[in-house]
Amino acid sequence: MNERDTVRIVRESPEVLELEAEWAPGGTPPPAHLHPEQEERFVFQSGRMRAVIDGEERVLEPGDMVVIPPGTVHQMWNEGEEPVRGRWETRPALRTAEWFRRMDALNVGGTRQPPVEDLIKAVQEYGDVFRLA
Repeated sequence: MNERDTVRIVRESPEVLELEAEWAPGGTPPPAHLHPEQEERFVFQSGRMRAVIDGEERVLEPGDMVVIPPGTVHQMWNEGEEPVRGRWETRPALRTAEWFRRMDALNVGGTRQPPVEDLIKAVQEYGDVFRLA
């Protein structure tokens, strides 16, 4: 996710964190990362999303669903000219909602780029739900 993307929590329980997301056009690849203990499921509703999942490049279109098993290195971004919209589940939820809230606070709701030191500290603190590859 970049600072222009939006994520809205639809449902939050210990079993699942369900989100609605919009990825802004003209995005660049985020850092390759993984979620050690969680599965992610994405269903795309509009636009085209580029992804690299476990080293395999893919283009995901409306109606496509992708499941990313725990520990699988991946990246997703919208390099196109239109927004991409989709639904996203993380199972189990663990501290993922906290991670998103922390990143939003660091980005001041997408209005600034946080200092690298703050990002490094957050990545270290939330290593149970997000790890750089």
